[in-house]
Amino acid sequence: MQHKQILTTLLVFMVAGCTTPSTAADEHGDRNDNDERWSPEYMVENFKRVGGTQISPDGEWIAFTVSESRTDGDQSDFLTHIHLVRADGTRQFQLTRGDESASNPQWSPDGEYLSFTSTRNGNGNQIWLIDPRGGEAWPVTEAEGSVSRYRWSNSGERIAFSMVDPPSEEEEQRRQERRDVNVVGEDLKYAHIYVIEVDPGRQKPADIQRLTEGEFHVGSFDWSPDDETIAFDHQPRPGTEYWPETDISTVPSDSGAVEKLIDLGGSDSSPRYSPDGNYLAFVTDRGDPRWPGYEVMMVQDLRDGSMVGLGETHDDRPMMVEWAPDSEEIYYMELHKTSIDLFAMPVDGGPYRQITEGSGRFTGFSLSEDGSMLAAVHQDFDRAPDIIVSGMERFSPRRLTDINDGYEQTEIARAEVIEYQSSDGKRIESVLIYPLDYREGEQYPVLLHVHGGPTGVYGESYVASPHVYPLQKFAAEGYFILRPNFRGSGGYGKEFRFANISDWGYGDFEDMIAGLDRLINEGKADPDRQAIMGWSYGGYMSSFAITRTDRFRASMMGAGVTNLISMTGTSDIPSFLPDYFEGEFWENYERYQRHSAIFNVENIRTPTLILHPEEDIRVPSSQGYELYHALDRMGVDTKMVTYPRQPHGIQEPKFIIDAAERQLEWLEKYVKEEE
Repeated sequence: MQHKQILTTLLVFMVAGCTTPSTAADEHGDRNDNDERWSPEYMVENFKRVGGTQISPDGEWIAFTVSESRTDGDQSDFLTHIHLVRADGTRQFQLTRGDESASNPQWSPDGEYLSFTSTRNGNGNQIWLIDPRGGEAWPVTEAEGSVSRYRWSNSGERIAFSMVDPPSEEEEQRRQERRDVNVVGEDLKYAHIYVIEVDPGRQKPADIQRLTEGEFHVGSFDWSPDDETIAFDHQPRPGTEYWPETDISTVPSDSGAVEKLIDLGGSDSSPRYSPDGNYLAFVTDRGDPRWPGYEVMMVQDLRDGSMVGLGETHDDRPMMVEWAPDSEEIYYMELHKTSIDLFAMPVDGGPYRQITEGSGRFTGFSLSEDGSMLAAVHQDFDRAPDIIVSGMERFSPRRLTDINDGYEQTEIARAEVIEYQSSDGKRIESVLIYPLDYREGEQYPVLLHVHGGPTGVYGESYVASPHVYPLQKFAAEGYFILRPNFRGSGGYGKEFRFANISDWGYGDFEDMIAGLDRLINEGKADPDRQAIMGWSYGGYMSSFAITRTDRFRASMMGAGVTNLISMTGTSDIPSFLPDYFEGEFWENYERYQRHSAIFNVENIRTPTLILHPEEDIRVPSSQGYELYHALDRMGVDTKMVTYPRQPHGIQEPKFIIDAAERQLEWLEKYVKEEE
């Protein structure tokens, strides 16, 4: 449940235990053979996650990150390092090494050096520099706090970065003396902008210069082409709740007064200077901030201050990538039904054009300095994420890497996008994953997998990626998995995304049931073996749906909202539900109660597994406890598992394995076998 959400799955790898793929004949001969493969432990410990790309200015090299799990002994985390691959595919190697992660690679403007962030010195996240031709990395910063974002100046002589204010001496003393009380809404820690000179010949890091201070929280920023000014977006307080008050200001890059540049009354963010210095592009909701999201790109002419809105986009939620070198187009990425694609928007008012084409999802875009070459990460149902490169004049991607070679134990389960009509005639797309041993004419148990957001979307992503919901393992166990993009989902435009306002659990629920009924009517799914599962909003639906129907033999609720009233008072985003339900709960108790599982809990008979992170401030664990205690007191079979240290999503690999295994056990007990 975030305003801007790019779904990133935790995918990891360890070398031990890799096997080569079997032939199709091997897999389909014995169901029990499939059951022994694709365990959550195997998937988490034998998968490498590929991060976004950074193509060198000359387009010859692509830097990217690879993350691997560490689960030995007391370890339970992911180690990330930077890799390089030539754009012609002739060479690939790991650049950084060690026990501390290296992330966020950026090329220096001349392409001679690669910068990254790491905690390898033990004093917070710092910026480091390395010669990609060889040698040891050295620190660019030795700041008191931890670097958040950073960006090279166009000349390559300086780097600007943001950092949250570290504790003051007085605050540190209070902590040591056990007098460190927290007053809600006070003593906030803001992110601000700093700059530092970069000279590879220096023996020690240069002095850091602070550019901004005060009661505002800096987000993204950009250098002007002449490096004299930095434009940045900022909100009045830290925290997701305050995005609707984001404005854009500027500050001289050698110190000076902050000047507000853009304030259209809502969220104005992501400032980017045109290469010719005449324009500043940004994303705005035009003074009408709504949690489901409806944004456009606008351009301000810096010569006269005039602003113009650019053309409409497919999903009405563009995410800017960068300007074209000639300053005539802006490249942006956007959800595109079940895909993610790169588009170009002309600044003269014309329609957008699509750049990436074909099946699958494209993310992590970067362009060469002259705009002729594009690098990205691509994945598809049966293709793990890897680095691709293409010319920009004509999109013809070439896959440069095979990071997870040897990972696949069997063929990947068949998956496809299906379309059907909901009860009110609305057209719905869903991803359907087949049982690995599917045979025409047989009926199989089916899992309804509900996405979060609710503006998330299920797309053409790799089926065998490891996460809390091990899709390939479910398929190997003989389940269909239906992943519907119900009304309210992203990727289908504003009207569709706003179609669930004040209607959670009803119209969207009908969209899901229509998909299940189609599978049952086609003879694929067994009507007596259905289950529902999901995280966040998917958790909400996993609890609310079972107050409306007994068709599910099991429910598995992950970090789900069960009480809309108490959720509003305990979440870090208290304006979220009042926006979706068109008013505060004290203005319409009946509406909030009608859409809450906890106020309809007497209808539940479905065995329910509840999974919840303990440090979740988005959907506090009290939401899970409310449902657990109610079901337990009513005598409904239930179990609740909480995960220490985890925020809204589970991050530690051992806990990812645990959550996946517990769901498999719940399904084995209540759903898998015929009664």
